[in-house]
Amino acid sequence: MSVSRTGAGASGGADAGIRAMRSGAIGSVLEFYDFFIYTQAAAIVFPDIFFPVSNSTLSIIYSLGTFGVGYIARPIGAFVLGALGDIIGRRKTLILTMTLMGISTFGVGLLPSYEQIGVAAPMLLVFFRLMQGFGVAGELSGSSTLIMEQTPIGLRGRRSSVTLQGAQAGQIFAALIFIPLSAFMSEHAFQTIGWRIPFILSALFVIFGFRVRLKTVESKKSTAVDIPPIRTVFRESPGALARVFVMALMNIIPVTATVFGASYATQEDYGIGWHPDAYLWIPVVGNVVAVLVIPHVASLSDKIGRRPVIIGGSLGAGVLSFVYLWAISIDSVPLTVAIAILMWGMLYQGYNAVFPAFYPEQFPTSTRVTGMAIAQNLGTTVSSLMSIVFVALVGPGTSYGKIIAVVGGLTLAITIMSAIATYLSPETSRMRSDQLGVRGAVPMDEEEYQSLRQENLAKVSTRLIG
Repeated sequence: MSVSRTGAGASGGADAGIRAMRSGAIGSVLEFYDFFIYTQAAAIVFPDIFFPVSNSTLSIIYSLGTFGVGYIARPIGAFVLGALGDIIGRRKTLILTMTLMGISTFGVGLLPSYEQIGVAAPMLLVFFRLMQGFGVAGELSGSSTLIMEQTPIGLRGRRSSVTLQGAQAGQIFAALIFIPLSAFMSEHAFQTIGWRIPFILSALFVIFGFRVRLKTVESKKSTAVDIPPIRTVFRESPGALARVFVMALMNIIPVTATVFGASYATQEDYGIGWHPDAYLWIPVVGNVVAVLVIPHVASLSDKIGRRPVIIGGSLGAGVLSFVYLWAISIDSVPLTVAIAILMWGMLYQGYNAVFPAFYPEQFPTSTRVTGMAIAQNLGTTVSSLMSIVFVALVGPGTSYGKIIAVVGGLTLAITIMSAIATYLSPETSRMRSDQLGVRGAVPMDEEEYQSLRQENLAKVSTRLIG
């Protein structure tokens, strides 16, 4: 691959890079809008609508289990869609992922309840969740790679981070729809009709997303693939796969905050019993802060390197998980919001804003989408299933002290593992595009890199979004 003075790799020009950024942002909006409305519905509504069992702990576990099922489908989708991204191209695969995500989310919104169709209701819920998980598996790896490959050196962290800005914006939109519905509708109306509205409205994001995504330019070179990328990535990049997998376990922070946290705060059997609209404001405020913080954190990773930013954010967020759970336990909404802003809205972004560039930079061009998709989705799957483990270990009736110790302790342990994996990964911010994923590659000289970065910043500053 030829490398220009700008240090960019495969590229369709400046306009192609901007279109890739917009495509990645809107795809992430849809992905995490879907993710968040399902998360909230699984914690607040689904236990009664689809799993009306007499044991409240089992009802919550079954409901959160469908949340986890989507993540079980993600590794399968990662193998299939990741390979497609490296074989037929990033753009075509991203169009397919959006189609699958849109159909599955819309389908959940139309699904009859257990009372109406019996056991078929939870079965169909699982089916749509599997489809959603399969489709999502290729979204982030494909869009991050598409952006990174059309971005000059020194800007890859900042530009790739728009996928996570879109993710936080999607959660904001979802919560802002859920809040008035849960606040102003009666409990009966919300549980029969209200919760369905956010799922049905996802069709609007899909329509807009297609308009943007069809205008993107393919970043993959048209070369024949002799060896399947799945086989190649396991043979040539096993260390990168293992490290990205462990780093992706950092997804434990939003799982603790929004999945287990939602059940802990709102399910009356835990003894706290917040109204759903009170809890829904927590992710809104946290994500608004995150949208503002992400570009600055990502730019910092371009300036000082990816690893120190990720490590600092991971460890800081892990420590604060104890305080977050304690704030819920003492029934303090203001304190919980304040800790959420610091833990989730700010510190967690040290990881969240940087991994969209850092993960694909760990793999060579021929296996980049496959490698990131497999490792990132496997790690995210494992961490997402921890919500079920948490409820099984500290279900309703458990003392608040034990809940804080067990959930906070496991969360911190996982973030420490993620930080160690980051430290063992090669620093890629100063690597030219043709050196990414190459064993023994030497980064650019610091002075030369900073000079080139400032040159590229001056050229494209007016085109940056966010």
